[in-house]
Amino acid sequence: MNPDNPFVGKTVAVTGKLDNYTRDSIQTRLRELGAKPVSKVSQRTDYLILGVRPGNKLLKALALGITVLSEQEFENLNSWRE
Repeated sequence: MNPDNPFVGKTVAVTGKLDNYTRDSIQTRLRELGAKPVSKVSQRTDYLILGVRPGNKLLKALALGITVLSEQEFENLNSWRE
């Protein structure tokens, strides 16, 4: 894995509907990046990827100080891969 990959070893949750990914495909992509996709936000979550109409995960992530990424920010962080 590329050492510049910001997702290696990180725990990532997703909330809301994404434009370019289904729930399964984002989880697959996260695993390919070396991340651990999770369904719940907790103190151990490193990132929350934010889609349209997010649920309570966003409020919890903000309360816990978790880094929230838009789908575009997620894609931008992965520009190194190409």
